[in-house]
Amino acid sequence: MATEGSGGLAQTAAVKLSEMGERTKQLGTAIQDPERQRRIILVIVCVALLLDNMLYMVIVPIVPDYLARLESESERAHVTQNPSNSTHYQAQKGKFDVQIGVLFASKAILQLLVNPFTGTFIDRVGYDIPLLIGLSIMFVSTCIFAFAENYATLFVARSLQGLGSAFADTSGIAMIADKFTEEAERSRALGIALAFISFGSLAAPPFGGVLYEFVGKRVPFIVLACVCLADGILCLTVLKPFSNRTRENMLVGTPIYKLMIDPYIAVVAGALTVCNIPLAFLEPTIANWMEENMGSSQWEIGLTWLPAFFPHILGVYITVKLASQYPHLQWFYGALGMVIIGASSCLVPACKNFEQLIIPLCGICFGIALVDTALLPTLAFLVDVRYVSVYGSVYAIADISYCVAYALGPIMAGKIVHDLGFVQLNLGMGLVNVLYAPALLLLRNVCLMKPSHSERNMLLEEGATGLYDTIKMEERLSKKHGYSTSGKCVPIDENGTFAGQSRSFSEEETSEPEYI
Repeated sequence: MATEGSGGLAQTAAVKLSEMGERTKQLGTAIQDPERQRRIILVIVCVALLLDNMLYMVIVPIVPDYLARLESESERAHVTQNPSNSTHYQAQKGKFDVQIGVLFASKAILQLLVNPFTGTFIDRVGYDIPLLIGLSIMFVSTCIFAFAENYATLFVARSLQGLGSAFADTSGIAMIADKFTEEAERSRALGIALAFISFGSLAAPPFGGVLYEFVGKRVPFIVLACVCLADGILCLTVLKPFSNRTRENMLVGTPIYKLMIDPYIAVVAGALTVCNIPLAFLEPTIANWMEENMGSSQWEIGLTWLPAFFPHILGVYITVKLASQYPHLQWFYGALGMVIIGASSCLVPACKNFEQLIIPLCGICFGIALVDTALLPTLAFLVDVRYVSVYGSVYAIADISYCVAYALGPIMAGKIVHDLGFVQLNLGMGLVNVLYAPALLLLRNVCLMKPSHSERNMLLEEGATGLYDTIKMEERLSKKHGYSTSGKCVPIDENGTFAGQSRSFSEEETSEPEYI
């Protein structure tokens, strides 16, 4: 009987193992499906962007208070023993504020310095390995944050996060642009990524503040580290960055310095910097202003930016919908967003209570959503039609644009408020946004651009890998129907040429793209 029971258990175990093996095989097959793989890649990238922005903002309610507690006892003892040195205490407090500003800015500064090199690296090796490198560095940075007990260690952790972001953010956005090749779906995917960025930035302060208050400093960072580890494992499983890959047909990306001097890309980069200046400069200054002028409570200060998440999502949704129907007006959506940001910035100092302040802050985030959602896909399209469809360097430029604003904010905002005043700071930021908006008129004819000669007759033996590749494949199929899918802007005549073009593609000078 015992032998029969043992045999039955063994048979049951074998059946279950077989079922598990079959399910694992089905899961592997499902993951390899191109459409599902694209969705999984979008999830991986969005989680990476969420983590980066949560780690960027979660320290706002934690680190200043934590460092102040570490130094308060020694400073108070010093003043008690020698009351005449109260001036020295005030000087030390001023120095402490500068240290906090430098700590906050160190992430953006290092990211700004490293991005030109990471963009070139991403163009050379692809998107998956840099994404994994970025997640790994962010995991280490988060663990250091959790167990750091002095300013120097926190500074190292913050700087490491900038290095990880330079890899993860740039490669993640570039991967989305590469995998989602059709304009409408690319805008939608980038809009989803921007929603995760917004949620991470706006939800992190209350998330970190609550956990810090009730369970201590380490728990918020440990939670983020666990999510980062899970995302890295998913990246290894799905993308398989270290598998045997052929690089024979890998296009060589355009050098980043050439992209930087492109007037269209420069205008977009400038817009991304200018539109983020109000957010970057208000984050380190608005809490003190609310406390001094409104008598706001700590919970109001902690929830200052959270309501702005919803208009940001609304702005992303509206821009994606409009871009799918009127793609030639992308420049207008960006310009409109900058005007809204400028007007909202000017209204901030006029607010008298917390409820009134929510309105202009929501306007700022709504405008930023319009600008980002309209112009990030435009960068990819400019690369597709003017250069080679490799996106690492162009999105490194976009990341540099953000970093310029967020590097200057923590360092300069406090000094500007001290020297000129909070009102002048906001009026200046609003004026800069309104004055820059007309510069986006330069982009009004972008959708009429013709693809660059270097890729015009490229044979797509392995399928489309970028937007222009997809456009060319669709054009070959649609010549006989007499229309073009390139931005839905330029008609094609019955001979397969652009309307008004004097000669066909086959008659033009062409050159083969450069491969590694």
